[in-house]
Amino acid sequence: MNDEPLRLLADGMLGRLAKWLRLLGYDTAYDNAATDPELARRARAEGRVLLTRDRELSARRGLRTLLIQSEVLEEQVREVRDALGPPPAPALSRCAVCNAVLEPVSPAEIADRVPPYVLKTQAEFRRCPGCGRVYWPGSHLQMMRNQMERFTAGVKRDA
Repeated sequence: MNDEPLRLLADGMLGRLAKWLRLLGYDTAYDNAATDPELARRARAEGRVLLTRDRELSARRGLRTLLIQSEVLEEQVREVRDALGPPPAPALSRCAVCNAVLEPVSPAEIADRVPPYVLKTQAEFRRCPGCGRVYWPGSHLQMMRNQMERFTAGVKRDA
């Protein structure tokens, strides 16, 4: 395998998969409005593996592709992991919306962007430099971790 970082591009049929791959730590671009030729150009230009459910698109020459067989999200995540390996970055390190790497910020920096209760009860915040969203470990975090565990259930853990 080469030393290039693993970068993915999900086609328009795989929006939910793209979001969860980002949450798991995969660099996953997504554009639901792109045509097949646009996806192919972008994948080549950015050195990305194109994730698709489209057999014709996956068979294009000169493209690194992974044909996603399943329609079930958990199985799709396993297909990616089985074919491409574990996520290269820690879980919850990327923005679920725009894919940028999250940056730690102080509570003072985002005081006007979160509810007062959150500011009083949380000490750790991260902000997306791409879209500006603010993330913190709230009650939703355990739900997301439970879902991530379901994605990797039955998958051999790396040593």
